[in-house]
Amino acid sequence: MFCSNPILIMNSDDPLPSSKACCSSTLGPALGLLTIRIWLGLRALATGIEKFAGSKASEAAVLIDGKPNGYGLTESASEKVYGLSHYHGIPEGLRSAFKAEPLLPGFSLDIYDKVLGPALIILGITVLLGILPRLSLFAMGLLYTSLTFGLILLKQDAGVAWLAIHIILIAMALIYSDRDKCVLLGRKW
Repeated sequence: MFCSNPILIMNSDDPLPSSKACCSSTLGPALGLLTIRIWLGLRALATGIEKFAGSKASEAAVLIDGKPNGYGLTESASEKVYGLSHYHGIPEGLRSAFKAEPLLPGFSLDIYDKVLGPALIILGITVLLGILPRLSLFAMGLLYTSLTFGLILLKQDAGVAWLAIHIILIAMALIYSDRDKCVLLGRKW
C-alpha cells in the first residue's frame, strides 16, 4: 500500500492510530536505487578494467618424477594479466568491422578506442560512490547509447538488446534519483 502523504489510518476496532498505517517510507526506493547504482557501477568498472587485460604465455619443461625431462618436452601455459601495454578499447575484430562502416569517420574510431576504457572506469567509480550521481548516470547513459549505435551499424541485435537493458536501468536510476540517500558528493547533480 503506497501513500503520497504520511497519514494515520484509524482502524475501527482499534481506538488508537495504527503505527503500521503510515506508508510514506522512502527506504524501499532508496535501497532499490542503491542496488541499481551498485550494479551499474561495478559493471562499468569491471568492463573498463577488462580493457587492460591481456595474456602472458610461458613455457616450462615437463617434469618427470619431479625433474625436468631429458627429451626437451615443454608445456605451454597462458595466464591473464593486466597492464597498460595490453589496453584495447575496441577489440580488433570490431575495429575492422567499424572501419568498413561509412557512417563512422576514421578519426572518431581512434579517439573512441583511447577514451572508452578510462571513461568506463571513471563512470563506474562515480556511479558506485555517488559522486555527482545524476550527471554520472546521464554520462553513462550517453556512453551506452553510443555503444548501442555502433552495434546497430554492425547489425548486432543481441548486443543492442543487452545494452538497452543497461539504458533502462540508468533511466530508472535517474527517475528515482531524488530519493538517493547514499550520495558522496553533489546530491543536486
